[in-house]
Amino acid sequence: ALKGARRNGHLFIPELYRKGVRNFVVMEAQQVDDFPDANFLQVADSLQALQQLAAHHRARFNIPIIGITGSNGKTIIKEWLYQLLKDDVRIVRSPKSFNSQIGVPLSVWLLQDNHELGIFEAGISMPGEMEKLERIIQPTIGILSNIGDTHNEGFRDNNEKLEEKIKLFAGANLVICHSKDDPGKKLLKNSGARIVYCGNQPEDDIRIHSLNFNRSSVSFSVTGRKKERDSHFSEFKCSIPFTDEASIENALLCIAFIWEYLPDFKSKEEIIRQRLLQLEPVEMRMELKKGINNCYIINDSYSNDLSSLGIALDYLKQQGGNYSSTVILSDIPQSGIEPGILYRQVASELKARNVQRLIGIGPQLSSHFLLFKEALPEVSFFLSTDNFLDEAISHQFRENFILLKGARSFAFERISKWLEQKVHQTVLEINLNAIVHNLKEYQRILKPNTKVMAMVKAFAYGSGGAEIAGVLQYHKVDYLGVAYADEGVDLRKSGISLPVMVMNPEENSYDLIVEHNLEPEIYSFEGLLTLDAFLRDEGIQFYPVHIEIETGMNRLGFTLNDIPRLADFLRSSSSFRIQSVFTHLAASEDVAEDVFTLGQYKQFIEASDQLQSLIGYSFIRHIANSAAVMRHSFLHMDMVRLGIGLYGVDSSGSGNLSLQTVATLKSTVAQIKHLKAGESVGYNRKAVMNQDAIIATIRLGYADGYSRRLGNGRGKVVVRQQEAPVVGTVCMDMTMIDITHIPGVEEGDEVIVFGEQLPVQQVAEWAGTIPYEIMTGVSQRVKRVYYEE
Repeated sequence: ALKGARRNGHLFIPELYRKGVRNFVVMEAQQVDDFPDANFLQVADSLQALQQLAAHHRARFNIPIIGITGSNGKTIIKEWLYQLLKDDVRIVRSPKSFNSQIGVPLSVWLLQDNHELGIFEAGISMPGEMEKLERIIQPTIGILSNIGDTHNEGFRDNNEKLEEKIKLFAGANLVICHSKDDPGKKLLKNSGARIVYCGNQPEDDIRIHSLNFNRSSVSFSVTGRKKERDSHFSEFKCSIPFTDEASIENALLCIAFIWEYLPDFKSKEEIIRQRLLQLEPVEMRMELKKGINNCYIINDSYSNDLSSLGIALDYLKQQGGNYSSTVILSDIPQSGIEPGILYRQVASELKARNVQRLIGIGPQLSSHFLLFKEALPEVSFFLSTDNFLDEAISHQFRENFILLKGARSFAFERISKWLEQKVHQTVLEINLNAIVHNLKEYQRILKPNTKVMAMVKAFAYGSGGAEIAGVLQYHKVDYLGVAYADEGVDLRKSGISLPVMVMNPEENSYDLIVEHNLEPEIYSFEGLLTLDAFLRDEGIQFYPVHIEIETGMNRLGFTLNDIPRLADFLRSSSSFRIQSVFTHLAASEDVAEDVFTLGQYKQFIEASDQLQSLIGYSFIRHIANSAAVMRHSFLHMDMVRLGIGLYGVDSSGSGNLSLQTVATLKSTVAQIKHLKAGESVGYNRKAVMNQDAIIATIRLGYADGYSRRLGNGRGKVVVRQQEAPVVGTVCMDMTMIDITHIPGVEEGDEVIVFGEQLPVQQVAEWAGTIPYEIMTGVSQRVKRVYYEE
């Protein structure tokens, strides 16, 4: 049971006990009578206990262990080493990017007797952290990846960061690194390990040279210096299917390790050469897409092993809500576990997550069908992906959450394409990690007892209500806010159980509100009377409601003068229980209006104090929106309402928030035309070329939510990392851009409409509007793709 700044793991013990957990390591004493079958081990620091337990587990194994650290590339190096060596060695490795103070012990805990090599990442963000990770991993071999600017805020400079990171190699026998990352080649020399420096300089131990770039690959030579023992080769020629500098550097570190690690490298040169050419991009995200027949597809098919399967199943359960769940799973290759034991464990994992249906693909899964038939309600098996696609019919997938989990060789991307909803190539990508990051950015400013209401109205600002709400519920926000009852109903149907406030309840929606346990806002006496009559007719008492106070927005709400009458009615009626009282700030982001904001606060305090005194019980009070959370800490009160800030837009303008971009609108180039001077583009010939130009048409128009105000040079998009202006009038389904100055653009190339490379705030400024309008204006015909790193 871990304790953080805002969450206390001990609070989850009752829920875990109900779900069958019987052994707990805790810091706080428990009422053991409440848990008669449980064992509790009380420690001073539960995180330290987890780390000590993992370190003890690691000490049981006498196999080579690689510890990888650095600023960038740790996960890629780990996964590429796995791809290159998995056919020769039984490997255990960190799941995904588990490299933190919690992630490292969880990774090391995966070590089993059948493993022959361990590969673990270690990441730090401040001094004093690496010594703890070193004691857990105890690496015999170290790999130092690129030292860049990531997490610089925790260190004085890159030298201090390097000094801290190489503490991971305190007990290593061998360290491999780029020579450029050890300035003067001094720091690592003092570690006592044998150092292998890689780079492009003649004095490097392993030198890369003779690079020859093609369109999608690069070939090069690697030369090794003679060392105490004779080198197994003097020159090794190979190619990798990437051309960027980072990939070349990462591949060089992998080659250096394999050369040092494999005693028979010479005999396997050709095999390694072939594997390097087949290296796959490291997909570090699970994508959630809308599928056929109201299904959702979670695509996590870049790898398949027990640890990543568990993570994917947890994500399926998190997002699936009340939907039925289907797992399409391939054989798990090179696990090093006896197949009967392996697939019994897989069946247990599926059963524990209440998976309703398994579709197994591969000869191993098919031969163990009895294990799954006993554990799950519905199973079917196919020998290959081709067999499945030949026999599958689309109507057997309806209102399902479907997890695709397959090894690369099974080509599950074909299944994904078959299951996906067929829409055009403009998509809105939603980064669920960024939502969580932004939530935590605001939470670090709040006091631990201040609640958070997350606004998911207007389809979660265009990002998708149910999908965003699922993540927020998983991360334990206290309330959700929607505009209309049907939005709340959709959340309930998707398995959202959090309290939901409906800000615009209509009389004809009262039955839906009550049926789905939604909590309406009341802002007028008319609404108060009609809802009271409805609840009395239904025989419902003390229904939770929220009261809005008018303090200067002059939109909705009871005024200060209304409070005595309101209180009289509430005292005389048994229909309601006031959950919260709130108001809306008119200009909390504007320094020039701070006096007005303070006046709103004073009015609200007076009105809510008076109401509380008259009705005789307390309630939650909230006034702060995203901007006020940052600019006015005295407005935090009992709860804050986070809206646009959750989605990555800092409306406060303070610059003190490190928000991440949540939504990226992308399209593609449909066609490229070469125009002569004097030729025109688009309707009404609004753009006439004054010189020869290259014009690209992209699959995006005002029907997708791209404003016509962005036409005729006002708006821009990003193609190949460069801005391209809009030319002519924005059409319903197409927009033309000038790419004359951007070399190499081809049909099908990706176009960024807004996102990290082109902030939505900038697009809004060009359109003469605000980010809210741009984000909520993205059409429903644009496919939403959700992913989690």
